[in-house]
Amino acid sequence: MAHNVNYNMKNYNKIWNDIRIITKEADLNFANIETPVDDLLPYSSYPKFNIHSDYAKAFIDCGLNVFSLANNHSNDQNISGIKNTKDWAKKVKEENSNIYFSGLKEKSSEISYEIIEINNFRIIFCAITEILNQNIGKDYINFVDYTKKGKENFCNFVKNIKEKTNSDFFILSIHSNEPEYVFEVPDSRKKYYYDLLKIGVDIIWANHPHVIRERELICDSETKKIKKLIMYGNGNTISGQRRNPQFERPETERDYTGDGLMFYVELSKNLLTNEVFISNTNPYYITTYIDTGWNFIIKVLNDDFINYLEENNRLKWKNYIQKRKEICENTKETIIWQ
Repeated sequence: MAHNVNYNMKNYNKIWNDIRIITKEADLNFANIETPVDDLLPYSSYPKFNIHSDYAKAFIDCGLNVFSLANNHSNDQNISGIKNTKDWAKKVKEENSNIYFSGLKEKSSEISYEIIEINNFRIIFCAITEILNQNIGKDYINFVDYTKKGKENFCNFVKNIKEKTNSDFFILSIHSNEPEYVFEVPDSRKKYYYDLLKIGVDIIWANHPHVIRERELICDSETKKIKKLIMYGNGNTISGQRRNPQFERPETERDYTGDGLMFYVELSKNLLTNEVFISNTNPYYITTYIDTGWNFIIKVLNDDFINYLEENNRLKWKNYIQKRKEICENTKETIIWQ
């Protein structure tokens, strides 16, 4: 995301520099761009966002290369904003074929998705949203209504493309129609995601809640291998929502919006049997730090950063980040055997 405190920075690369150590490990780095990208309109903050391509270039240069464009802010700048975002994505992809987008589409057409072929894998990436802030331009967005009929139609779509694409993995980004600051996941939501896994989705990456929520690893009880993954919410990568950290009360609701989870997932494939599975996962918790120049920077939430704060005599920040690290590391991860 980009609030005014983010896009008013003079050097956008500063935001991303410290997570290059994570992004360089992966072939594919997924992110949700929760704003239109329209150079013809001014930058704009909440409630109707807009960024320019120079802001986006900084996170692409950092290594992010698979993007959801489907979320409640996709139509903040009306139909022209949707079309200009789509044109920007097309231009970026023409300049670099290893960058992928999903979430926007031609008017009234079927839900769009990307086929990513990399390292002997064939991967479906599809991004949808269940919520929009206004009813404009819905036909240009991968919108799936969170109703019985909407879910049934989407499940049929998933089954069809899984069968016709002969893919190894199906990765689905869902911008979920849920409260933005709630940690608990309703049973009805879990049931829907389990249904999607049964018909072909392998990894569900949910977003919209601005807090880190639980995740589930679904494992095969015979092979002991991880077969499926659900991330119910990975918080924020960057935003300006935590512009007034509560140093004395770091557990307050707004302070959760400054943290996020970059979740490393390693996919494996047996080339003789074509068996595919998740061979490794690793959580990297990240946090938004406001430096002395009022720059909002992503930092890895680890002991090195805490030591840096102590060495630089930012003791309020040091104690605050120490507590935020404890909170994030208590995020629930469940292994489910099937």
